[in-house]
Amino acid sequence: MKGTAYLIQGTLVSLWWLGLVISEGFYKAFQFPEISSVAFNSFFAPDILVITVLSVLRAYKPIRELELMILGGFAYGSFYCLNASILTFGGYLPTSIMVLGLFYNLFLVYQSKVFRESKAKNPIQNGLKTIFQIICVWSITLVLFPWIIIDAFEIQQISSQLIKISSYLIFTLSSILGIWSAYTIVKHGDGTPLPADQTKKLVTNGPYEYVRNPMAIAGMGQGFALSLSFGSIHILVYTIIGGLLWQIVVRPMEEKNMLKRFGEEYQKYHKNVNLWIPKLKKNSTQ
Repeated sequence: MKGTAYLIQGTLVSLWWLGLVISEGFYKAFQFPEISSVAFNSFFAPDILVITVLSVLRAYKPIRELELMILGGFAYGSFYCLNASILTFGGYLPTSIMVLGLFYNLFLVYQSKVFRESKAKNPIQNGLKTIFQIICVWSITLVLFPWIIIDAFEIQQISSQLIKISSYLIFTLSSILGIWSAYTIVKHGDGTPLPADQTKKLVTNGPYEYVRNPMAIAGMGQGFALSLSFGSIHILVYTIIGGLLWQIVVRPMEEKNMLKRFGEEYQKYHKNVNLWIPKLKKNSTQ
């Protein structure tokens, strides 16, 4: 499980450098104003040796020290990029990528501390926390990151009126599904959607009666709607990568945690309800 996560990381970093080499537009999108290309390219060897090679080694050798070395590489790179963005008033895309990589590795290294049950018993308190979570997550994933991508690649909104209307409809329906899922979690699970503040009960109501991960479907739908609205392949790639990382890395860890907490009840639910494709017939686990 962890090995796959590190192998994906090493592959993505390698593909990123390959993109920088073969595409001038891609290379330009990741530059910092007033920082020379020589200074930027000097990170090639450290990236390949400290992140790519060590990630591939960690994929096959479960050594804790390798994980900490990779995490340290991302920490150094993230703080460098943050400082560079502050000094140059630019380079927000590479900085965002490095910070995301840092949090990804923090998740991998300290995943055992990520999944915790909510301590709040009051549904109103859980509801307020969930609203705050939705505002923060949607602001970052659906506003900040897409804006950074649009700005870096100088994307112009050129979609036709029909495509715009379609994208608005998909975004609205996806958002409704996400809110409905969050409401169901608060009402029936005694917790919030956040893994670090998760439910005390297994939720099989509402949209969870038809599909196991409606919030993931909602997020993918929102990202697809944004890419459609702006006619942007870059936002679509961002959405697909996010979905793949959730599917391959986060989901197995989440399901392992739920199996540990809910046992046979979750086994039955997992067997009867699909992951991505909704069943029109309600599940029989309730």
